Amino acid sequence: LSTTGNPAVAWAAGKPLSVEEVEVAPPKAQEVRVKIVASGICRTDDHVLGGYFPNIEFPVIPGHEGAGIVESVGEGVTSVKPGDKVIPLCLPQCGECCFCLNPDSNYCINFSESQNLMPDKTSRFTCKGKQIHHFLWTSTFAEYTVMPEYAVAKIDAAAPLDKVCLLGCGFPTGYGAAINTAKVKPGSTCAVFGLGGVGLSVVMGCKAAGASRIIAIDINKDKFAKAKELGATDCVNPKDFTKPIHEVLMEMTGLGVDYSFEAIGHKDTLTAALASCKVSTGSVLGGWKTRDSIPKLVSSYLEKKLNPDLLITHTLPIAEVNKGFELLRAGKSIRSVLLF
Repeated sequence: LSTTGNPAVAWAAGKPLSVEEVEVAPPKAQEVRVKIVASGICRTDDHVLGGYFPNIEFPVIPGHEGAGIVESVGEGVTSVKPGDKVIPLCLPQCGECCFCLNPDSNYCINFSESQNLMPDKTSRFTCKGKQIHHFLWTSTFAEYTVMPEYAVAKIDAAAPLDKVCLLGCGFPTGYGAAINTAKVKPGSTCAVFGLGGVGLSVVMGCKAAGASRIIAIDINKDKFAKAKELGATDCVNPKDFTKPIHEVLMEMTGLGVDYSFEAIGHKDTLTAALASCKVSTGSVLGGWKTRDSIPKLVSSYLEKKLNPDLLITHTLPIAEVNKGFELLRAGKSIRSVLLF
């Protein structure tokens, strides 16, 4: 049967989100319907609202960093059952494509920025008689959301969903970029450009890997205390210098850094990050094979080996979703978590 929820809907680019009553169709074969309990606000969601992704169609329900409980499953679903705690995966893991079968890749052929509709090219969301698009198949700003089975990871039943939602995107993306993709070595020097949720997770990953010097770079000095708490040894504000920031880093380190991470996405900072370091790599969601690894990250969280809680600065009801984006744009939040 269909159910109704009150998600945050983006009707058009550049417009605030509005909480609406939306009908959510039941899951079809190989699909899962999840009751979302909590969702982080990621900068990527803000980019959706700004209309920066040409393949994203409106109206759409954003959100891709959530955690919830399986409400119902479609025919043929075997990996999860109603009542299971899960994390929706913005980067799926089908386990069958050439990328999933490659132990050195965490990509999946089913991943696409244009995951606006379910694999059968239809939507499970309807509002005011209109079809509402999915976002990355996760749409975690919805109280109920439907996704393919291979885009859901079952996690430990003891996990606090309002905390481990960050393990759906921000934390593993940054932490894994250091641990998995760059394979930061003990005693090395690292530079991290951008101290949002992803950048600060990079800082944690560099520290866990044993880096001896972690230089955190941001134009917002209010981020520096948190960066130092998480392991940064130096904090640099490019606004304090007239020379290019990569020259500052060269002077600080002698020959440049061993590893450089850019967690902003601006052309200038990408160029500066590359100029600060002779080696460059790429990383998508931290290099984790999602369905295999996200549950293990949750277990590590429960064993207190990881602490992404430190990234959560605000907790808001879904009705205040636009306030969450205001905090993000003003640089006053690292991660806001929305509760349903």
